Amino acid sequence: MITISTPKKMILLLLLVSVSSLSAQTILNGFFPKQNDLTIASSYSFKSYDNFYMGESLSQANPANMGTISSSILSLYGEYGFLDWLSTTVTVPYVSVRNENEIADPILGSSEIEGVQDLSLFFKAKVLEKEFDNAAKLSLGGATGITLPIGGYEEAGILSIGSGATAYDGCGFVQFSTPSNLFIEIQAAYSLRSSSDFDIPNAMLYSAKLGYYNKWFYAHAKVGVQNSLSGLDIGTQEFIDAGGANVLSETEVDYTNLNLDLYVPVYKNNFGISTGYAVNMDGRNYDRASSFSLGLVYKTN
Repeated sequence: MITISTPKKMILLLLLVSVSSLSAQTILNGFFPKQNDLTIASSYSFKSYDNFYMGESLSQANPANMGTISSSILSLYGEYGFLDWLSTTVTVPYVSVRNENEIADPILGSSEIEGVQDLSLFFKAKVLEKEFDNAAKLSLGGATGITLPIGGYEEAGILSIGSGATAYDGCGFVQFSTPSNLFIEIQAAYSLRSSSDFDIPNAMLYSAKLGYYNKWFYAHAKVGVQNSLSGLDIGTQEFIDAGGANVLSETEVDYTNLNLDLYVPVYKNNFGISTGYAVNMDGRNYDRASSFSLGLVYKTN
């Protein structure tokens, strides 16, 4: 392995590559690329679950006797620095979902669904950066973005690959890093969601991250939270009266998940490998899934 010249260059190579999350949440972070820096990354994630939350109660099995439901996700990510304080990110995933018992989804009519999911486009800006006498640093930033369903998939059904909603997100974050390369980051976002076919609940998204990096590797642990601001609970009379499985997109989806990510550079400043593990620790109308991911990262100098 050939190490890179500075830890900061290595961390800029990784941290905008959070394309293997278990669920839709902000993909941004408190690090900024330099002007004209380009990062391209691809990743593969495998996610599975054999029970889920009906409302706030954890079921003992998945619906319709489907057994374990698994997803394979191929994601492509790009990030470009217009200026040292302004960047843009683009993410597109291809998702394949199936169940082990090969039971047809009662709405979609198939036991396996696949296709391009949603295109996400974000712009991120550095608002303030303060460096202290001991070389510690405090950064404040904000971002705005849009997520568009581009795959033409059917959003109703147990195995649907997405909600079909167009989401408009606004995000703010703060990051504090120490001279020893330990950092803490906190982020909050509001997601306004719109659909012509369903009443998709808006949501608040939060995350807290603790990380460390040096010239050999980067690692972080992150807790992510989604809190939907309205919606139905699966299994209630209100849910049944509204259409049952036909209106799964209108449920109140809450979750708390844990993400562990590792990055190792393999060739100069240009190429690296990322890997990750994620698990949903708690939820509401959501699966109790775990996932593993592996990615390749390329960054121009």
